[in-house]
Amino acid sequence: MAEAANLVRFRAAVQGALAHLEARRQEVNDLNVFPVADGDTGDNMVLTLRAVLVELDRLSGKGPERTVDEIGRDEIVDSVARAALLGARGNSGVILSQLIRGAAEELASRPGELVDPVLIGAALARAADRAYDSVRDPAEGTILTVVREMAHRVASELAHMPDPRLGPDAPPDVQDAAIADVLERAIAAGRESVKRGPELLPVLREAGVVDAGGHALTVIFAGVVAALRGAAAPEIEHHAAARVTHPQHESSTFRYCTNFVVTGEGLDPARYRRALEELGDSVLVVGDPTTLKVHVHTDDPEAATAVFEDVQSVTHLDVADMERQIEERTERLGSRNGAEQPCCGALAVVSGDGMKALFHELGVRTLDGGPTLNPSTYDLLAGMHAVPAEQVVVLPNSPNVIMAAERAAAMSDKRVRVVPTRSMQAGLAAAIALEPGRDAHVNAAAMERELAHLRTGAVAPAARDDAHGRFLRGEAVGFVEDEIVAWGEPEETLRAVLAALGDGAELLTCISGEGAPLDGERVSALVPDGVELEHSEGGQPSYWWLLAAA
Repeated sequence: MAEAANLVRFRAAVQGALAHLEARRQEVNDLNVFPVADGDTGDNMVLTLRAVLVELDRLSGKGPERTVDEIGRDEIVDSVARAALLGARGNSGVILSQLIRGAAEELASRPGELVDPVLIGAALARAADRAYDSVRDPAEGTILTVVREMAHRVASELAHMPDPRLGPDAPPDVQDAAIADVLERAIAAGRESVKRGPELLPVLREAGVVDAGGHALTVIFAGVVAALRGAAAPEIEHHAAARVTHPQHESSTFRYCTNFVVTGEGLDPARYRRALEELGDSVLVVGDPTTLKVHVHTDDPEAATAVFEDVQSVTHLDVADMERQIEERTERLGSRNGAEQPCCGALAVVSGDGMKALFHELGVRTLDGGPTLNPSTYDLLAGMHAVPAEQVVVLPNSPNVIMAAERAAAMSDKRVRVVPTRSMQAGLAAAIALEPGRDAHVNAAAMERELAHLRTGAVAPAARDDAHGRFLRGEAVGFVEDEIVAWGEPEETLRAVLAALGDGAELLTCISGEGAPLDGERVSALVPDGVELEHSEGGQPSYWWLLAAA
């Protein structure tokens, strides 16, 4: 840290990380399926951060305004790294301790240099290297991939920044703002990496979850950014828990998650790994020549500690029964989901808060497709998993989403049917036919019958000038199905589309979107005589009105 920096600011960043992770600890636990579905990743990472915070309080002592350089960077790095190591438990906690150690070592290697975006980028890179080095057989799609891709994104963006360095006299608020900005870039990369995890690690894909440790890391970074800015944390998605009907337990041969600390002289991690691997798996041995943290899944914890009989001491022994942990996790998730689940649920891709509410009223879970209704295959897969039923009907609500939905359906271990709805108003009409007690095949057939008699339309502001000279950008354009039938002023365009759809119809549905230039009363006045109007607020972007006739 810079000369002016003190432990109070450093502690605030760690406190922000811990508080944010504490708030979502159970969510992280419920995602935990790799390497063992013991549901404790959130707990283990919280313990690691809490140990760091306690150590910072010890270092501060009675002088909370002491600077980092007054205490000594080497002392802080050694103390914080050791505290993280001693407090770590489980794979996730030990790996987090190595991330902390790598970052701290890089920050401390430049005495007197201000912590700025360049130094943060270097710290991330070193943290990623340390974490990878700690694992014998690194698995991609986990926290390791997430931190590496965070570091790569920051390095790439720093290379294109005109001036990524801060001057030595930069005030604390400027420094905090610069660090927060670069960390937010890292978070964006981390969120993307977390979502790609199931593509890299089959056990995640099969359980329908993202990696718990990788997700937790983005939560931790968001907490740091919140502390630096003194504002709300960047938004991190909530991810649904693994399905209890498909538990994962890669280390089913071994029962006990065993953690302990070894202290001595001239300790070499490589010397002990082979002996531990003969006793179990998920072996991690990390630390320095005087202190090692050991983690192993084994049936014989006593034999694991006996490997270190020739050193000074074995302490901080923690043994968890993974079989019991898995049972408790399954019971917890089962009770949360309820003993009785519907046979079939539905998932709709939507945009707009009002549109979400309309689908929810019909008992349909929604997936936010953004302004362009373009979720990824994994977003769709995760959405299918989040539906509390073993069978799912998907309403893509856009021609651009149908293929991705079908691909996700093929990957899902639920029974999934895709009803090829091409618009949100068509999706609403189909959703009316949903009956949770029927299977997906029957529900899909009923929905397709609803669509067979439906005609749809829309009115939207033109995104660009018409090549044929009919309308200019911003003017109203009216559609029936995919054909342009009217253009010009909003009121007259809407009137023309309603007339075209209302011919022979009994009911017209109109859903007003974001920025619609006519209120409900004026819309009602445009409906042809003898046709009933059902008007709702959808809040969807891009379209002033979405229309359907039945």
